[in-house]
Amino acid sequence: MHCDTVWTGARLLTMTGEDVGLVEDGIVAATDGRITHVGPRTEAPAIHARETVACDGRWITPGLIDCHTHLVHGGDRAHEFELRLRGASYEDIARAGGGILSTVKATRQATEAELVASALPRLEALMAEGVTTLEIKSGYGLTVEDEGRMLRAARQLGERRPVRVCTTLLGAHATAPEYAGDADGYIALVADRMIPDLAREGWVDAVDAFCEGIGFSPEQVRRVFEAATAAGLPVKLHAEQLSNLHGAELAAGFKALSADHLEYLDDAGIAAMARAGTVATLLPGAYYFVRETQLPPVEALRAAGVPMAIATDCNPGTSPLTSILLTMNMAATLFRLTVSECLLGVTRHAARALGLAHETGTLEIGKSCDLAIWDVERPAELVYRMGFNPLHTRVWRGK
Repeated sequence: MHCDTVWTGARLLTMTGEDVGLVEDGIVAATDGRITHVGPRTEAPAIHARETVACDGRWITPGLIDCHTHLVHGGDRAHEFELRLRGASYEDIARAGGGILSTVKATRQATEAELVASALPRLEALMAEGVTTLEIKSGYGLTVEDEGRMLRAARQLGERRPVRVCTTLLGAHATAPEYAGDADGYIALVADRMIPDLAREGWVDAVDAFCEGIGFSPEQVRRVFEAATAAGLPVKLHAEQLSNLHGAELAAGFKALSADHLEYLDDAGIAAMARAGTVATLLPGAYYFVRETQLPPVEALRAAGVPMAIATDCNPGTSPLTSILLTMNMAATLFRLTVSECLLGVTRHAARALGLAHETGTLEIGKSCDLAIWDVERPAELVYRMGFNPLHTRVWRGK
């Protein structure tokens, strides 16, 4: 068997099978950026590689995936952080003209080049911790032109750095200031113009919405989802973060890739997600940052067999977090996920939440050779440590 590169002497977490797919003495081989062999050394065929990389007992996981970010935006919201420390709630700030709309103003004022430049350090922080795939949402433009500019900036990031970027149109993030008092009118713009126009231009991989009292009603979200479906795009949803509007159940009805946040998710929503195969994306950074007290129903999700992804939710207002490793620690300490659940949450289940299970998230023949090689003695260290990065090498598409 001939290949471009083979990594030998490694301990593997393939993320396949019932758990994390542990292989104590394994190899990974790749050609043209694709995995051509993976498994125990003793079961490998004779391999002739142009390059052999000795891993010296290090661990190899799939490249990590951050499946929910708002990485591209203008400005910051440090002032609102101060207000929350003084007792203001997320809803108080939003209703006073802060929150998402303050970032909308800063984002509209930024050029596409400025949006790319400001997002690059955030992207590089994630890449430095082994991230090889991430989602970037729009949602801070709230016009067809500004949302398109955000999506183009996100795609540029994927062109400037060796990383896979999935773009999600979050036009239904908040009502645009021009439509104040007319949320239905704004949703009509999103459904009738924004989604079809930007989908036609090829900038959109999926469509998202914010189903919440300070966001949009289930009826308004349904209209967004119907427009997405007509455009041939998969959907996902910010659901049950601050209250239970049964958004997850609605999303599952559209076979959503994921429903995200889910602190107030009920049993009916869990059952609907289980039937639809919708991933539960948990966002412990936001839970921590806004000092939420309602835990997502992890045990019920686990019992129902709903796959759980975890992500940074990197955004300027409620989760200014650019560490996927710290996110895993938070998921374990705050939400009581196991080490295996945390690791699956940033690999296999995160890939599924992006509709990329066929492409990445596990170490399997035919998938993209996206690897993270770690200087750790046991996988639990990737979840246990805070503020310490044990990444030895990041591999994207075999390089």
